[in-house]
Amino acid sequence: MLGGATAIPHTARPMLEMSSDVDLNDLAEYLVRSSRLNANEARRLIDEVLNFLDELPEDFVRRRHLWLQTQGLSNSEIFTRLSNELRQRRFRAPEFTERQIRRMIYG
Repeated sequence: MLGGATAIPHTARPMLEMSSDVDLNDLAEYLVRSSRLNANEARRLIDEVLNFLDELPEDFVRRRHLWLQTQGLSNSEIFTRLSNELRQRRFRAPEFTERQIRRMIYG
């Protein structure tokens, strides 16, 4: 353990199938040894990465749609870009049609 620190709390752990808190603590210890992060920063970084990896395709589409709108892109450009981005993301997402992407955004 890192200086007697408690286990790293995390909600995305089931998705990543980490075997135990020991695995996460081992990772945190490695980050402390191999970087300039302290124990708290290493645990926070791990938690942020796990939360990022836990994002569902529907949440990703809604979040990116809002951001791309602020960049002045038209919905047609956004839907094409989202289709391409979904194919490159870390979650397993089926190939969504433009209609399915619209339904995720607007319900």
